[in-house]
Amino acid sequence: MQIFDTNDTISTIHQRALSLCISKDFAEQQHGKVDIVQFQGSEQENRRRELLAVEIKAQQDKIVAAHGEEHFRNQVMELFYSQVRSQINDEFDNKTNLYNSVLCIEDAAPTILELLSLRATSINRIKPLATSLPWLSTDLVSLVNKPQYRKRADVQVNDAKLALSYIGLDNLKLVMPTFILKHWLPKSTTPYGLMKRKLWNDSLAVALAASALAKHKGLDCYTAFTTGMLSNIGQLAVTRCFLSTYNDMYKKELRQAFETKDKRLHNVLVKIDNSPNLLLEQLILRSSKLSADLIELMQFDRLQITEPMFDLAYSDDIANMCPFAQLVAKATVYVNNRSLTKGSLISEDESKQLFDLVKLNTAEISLLNKSDIDHIKLKFN
Repeated sequence: MQIFDTNDTISTIHQRALSLCISKDFAEQQHGKVDIVQFQGSEQENRRRELLAVEIKAQQDKIVAAHGEEHFRNQVMELFYSQVRSQINDEFDNKTNLYNSVLCIEDAAPTILELLSLRATSINRIKPLATSLPWLSTDLVSLVNKPQYRKRADVQVNDAKLALSYIGLDNLKLVMPTFILKHWLPKSTTPYGLMKRKLWNDSLAVALAASALAKHKGLDCYTAFTTGMLSNIGQLAVTRCFLSTYNDMYKKELRQAFETKDKRLHNVLVKIDNSPNLLLEQLILRSSKLSADLIELMQFDRLQITEPMFDLAYSDDIANMCPFAQLVAKATVYVNNRSLTKGSLISEDESKQLFDLVKLNTAEISLLNKSDIDHIKLKFN
């Protein structure tokens, strides 16, 4: 979010929160360091690095002879990371491919979200769309068969249409954004084992916090919840694209070194770790803007979340944001602060600066402290 770039202190806190999403160990390593964007440079600087990498490769043999194995290892890593950065730059430029092939967003999903925002909607309008998505049908049937939601222990629902009728419209306004975003999560975030869960937990917490604030202010809770839930879609796309690209390129380089019998290069590549710094760089530079671009591709007409997404991506002042963007900005700050506080990665003064940034007042903090923003609460008759 652009608002987190207002000063170095806020930017560093934001970086720390994103680092914590990758792993706690990485966040602890980053605690107190200079903002990664500052030392990684702009995209223009990254392009310059890529050109430099070509020269490095041409001089590789000379480098080995002159400076030894350690220098060779560092240069191989720098070259490989530059190649990865160049490739993902190209991939992130193709928003349609990210939408269709990386996140694999089916048309029915945003249509369902749109229908739920209409006063005149009905279960019958949603049924054909929901049943056209096998994964969603499975999730809906599994939900109503959970012990806490079953009317009779000896009866199970096997039909998604029946499950939809049982869940009801009010519950679907929580269920559908939740199931849809969960489907777009990365299948795996290896080697960052807990990152998938963290992405999910943060998305849900921001959505529920935004909804609680919306209810307090008399605004539409469904719009706030859905905006909050989808505000992290850029992080999902960046994570999925980066990890997939990195792993594919790494396997290719390793295979080529093996096939060409370049033992020295192969030994270096085997010891290269997936760089969390590269992933963090991409999350910082791209996530919020990519969220706005992806939501724009969903072409919502009645569900008013496109404007909030662009406000979150490009506005540097909470006062200039629309009401729903303000809610999500406050919810995001609250959730980030809660996570950092739990990990002892933020000071009281830094927390105050975060709250002041989005004008999160004492009454709102108290409300969120008393609210359960970690669990969906469904109400069945």
